[in-house]
Order: sequence, then structure tokens, then C-alpha cells
Amino acid sequence: MPLWLDLLRTPMAAPETRRLRRMRLAWQILCLFTAVGVSLIAPLRALLGQAAPCIAAALIALTLIQSVIYWVAKQRADTAILDLRETSE
Repeated sequence: MPLWLDLLRTPMAAPETRRLRRMRLAWQILCLFTAVGVSLIAPLRALLGQAAPCIAAALIALTLIQSVIYWVAKQRADTAILDLRETSE
């Protein structure tokens, strides 16, 4: 398996909760769908007409929103783990 793919599948820093894992996987799936949707915009436009750019735009917006939500949750988890480690020392 390529190193970059292994890095994508591996959580960083704080232990990953089920919620964070679901959020990370949702973000990865949205990134994949966005890449496919944007790269295949011409065939999708031939198939779906004017709906294709709207679908691509919606995927981009959803990916950005999920990115921010995941980033905030991950930062909070990392900070909580760091605070826990500092107080236990």
C-alpha cells in the first residue's frame, strides 16, 4: 500500500473516537466524490445538463463544511489529550 494512502487511513495525534473516525471517513468520501465530480464534469453535464455544475458546487460546499467541522472536532480532541497528559505529569 502506498505511504500516502496509509497516512490518509491513519488518525494523527489523539486517540480516534468513533465519532472522529466517522467524521474523517465522511470527509475522505466527500473529497473523493468532489474530485470525481469535478474531473468528470463534462460527461456529467452531457448526462444531467445544468444540474451537473450545481451538484459539483454542492459537493464542494459540503466538503468545505465537513472539513471545518472535522478540523474543529479534531483540534478539540488533540487539545484535550494534551491537557490530560500535562495534568497527569
